[in-house]
Amino acid sequence: MAGAPERPLLEIRGAVKDFGGVRALAGVDLAVEAGTRHALIGPNGAGKTTLFHLLGGQLQPTRGRILLDGEDITPLPPEARARRGLARSFQIISCFPDATALENVQLALLARHPARRAWWRPLNGSSGVTGEAEALLRRLALTPWAGHPARHLPYGIQRRLDLAVALAAVPRLLLLDEPTAGLSPEETTEMVALLASLPREQTLLVIEHDMDVVFRLADRITVLVGGTILADGPPEAIRADPAVQRAYFGEA
Repeated sequence: MAGAPERPLLEIRGAVKDFGGVRALAGVDLAVEAGTRHALIGPNGAGKTTLFHLLGGQLQPTRGRILLDGEDITPLPPEARARRGLARSFQIISCFPDATALENVQLALLARHPARRAWWRPLNGSSGVTGEAEALLRRLALTPWAGHPARHLPYGIQRRLDLAVALAAVPRLLLLDEPTAGLSPEETTEMVALLASLPREQTLLVIEHDMDVVFRLADRITVLVGGTILADGPPEAIRADPAVQRAYFGEA
């Protein structure tokens, strides 16, 4: 007798979000399976960023529920969701501009490290945190930039540092909002390779406008249009869906 199917890592059930008289999300149901690279696409104004704000806890839904590994996290603030394994990056880079690349990662690590109780001590006195931070910088090819303040880093390196800060939380679910925005073609290729190399224990839900990136990275794609889900499935099915072509890619 076959066992019961594993539950999704993330479930969104009937998510509605109203802003005054404007309905940004109109009853979204979505499941993200553990270990997948799941892309969320759609035209501007489709509700993608609003949905991410609901998942991250920056906004509360008007109606609906959000479950992480079966637990209802709908009422929880962002920091409580982070402790349960949810991390998020934003379209706007959120690193501390005057801290070095190494210090930015160290600070992110301190949020889950026992040394956080002694946050006033010099960062270079936390050898365990420093070692972890240096290893994460090596993993993302950021070691040459370790001692440089974030504000002085090239934009593509800042995007990579933003990813390192998110990964410092060792998230089970990583929400990435336009991770290749503003990158050159070469930097985009490098970012896609970095994301593809992440262990499958880290599930990705990615908002992305670059369709080449989406089809290179995603195992599954959800298309959001007008606050509702138009289509959901593997990349080959989404590419061939006439409704998606009309609504998102255009008739051509």
